Amino acid sequence: MPIRQRYPRLPKAVEYAHIGWDLLILAAVIINLSLLLFDSLFLIGPINQAIAAIAPGFHRFYDTAIHSRFIAIDLVFVSFFIADVLLGWAVAIAERRYHRWFFYPFVHWYDVLGCIPLSGFRWLRALRVISLLHRLHRLRLIDVTRWSVYRFFAKYYDILLEELSDRIALRLLGNVQEQIVASDSLTERVIERVIMPRKTQLIHEIAERLEATAGRAYQQNRPAIMAAIDDLVSRTLRESPEIQRLHRLPMGKTASSAMQASISSVAQRLVDEMAQGMHSPAFRQLVERTADTSFDSWLTVDDTSAKVTEQVLYDVLDMLKEQVRHQGWKDRYD
Repeated sequence: MPIRQRYPRLPKAVEYAHIGWDLLILAAVIINLSLLLFDSLFLIGPINQAIAAIAPGFHRFYDTAIHSRFIAIDLVFVSFFIADVLLGWAVAIAERRYHRWFFYPFVHWYDVLGCIPLSGFRWLRALRVISLLHRLHRLRLIDVTRWSVYRFFAKYYDILLEELSDRIALRLLGNVQEQIVASDSLTERVIERVIMPRKTQLIHEIAERLEATAGRAYQQNRPAIMAAIDDLVSRTLRESPEIQRLHRLPMGKTASSAMQASISSVAQRLVDEMAQGMHSPAFRQLVERTADTSFDSWLTVDDTSAKVTEQVLYDVLDMLKEQVRHQGWKDRYD
């Protein structure tokens, strides 16, 4: 059985039906709020007398047909708004619009509170226009991002969120720094809980980095290394008393030069073999064994190393605080 999509793309006909219903609700809200406002003004003596003097016929009609039955008329609007909430909830469940079926009244809280027959709550239903604008924007019938009003509120909303998040981040980082200063065993806990559980991975990483660094350095400096080997062999042979006595023999210099070339070639080939051996599994195992035997001694904690570790962490947090203090919104909106 195929799984139903939680947030399906609705057909345009359904989207237009939603738009039509939203417009109908907004019209009802406008009519209801207009009646509430006018009836409130109608209760004021001077305004009531002014209406009676200017339009007596309208005054009699409104007084007998509407004002005297205003509560019943208002309850009709309230019933209509309640039906709108229930119908919208049912449609949202059918369309699987939200993650859970009971999310609708929380998302559309303004519609729910707008059903309360009090004028202060009734104004909340005017927020329905935001839902309508969002739907029109999603259908690309309008583009609210180009509106100066939208850009104005979006700018200061972005600034407000950034400033609030920065203040919270600075407070949290400051608290962490206080904990670092107050802690007496931070370095030991870092080693025990962070480094030691990852000892194998760290040793493997050390071996890989050493292998890559040594191989790269040798390839980049091979000509200089070969020249240094040749110079070392030549200087050693020149300073050797045995070679100096050999020079006094017939063909001694020729034999000495051949010996120098042979020894230099052997030494250079030996260094090449050693460099190639760095990429072998045996060399990696040797490095890992060496690092494993030295790992615990590297992590020996004394007062100096503990203070250094805590100071490093403290300075890192200070650097983060400096970064957070930078008001990035100034760069975006300059």
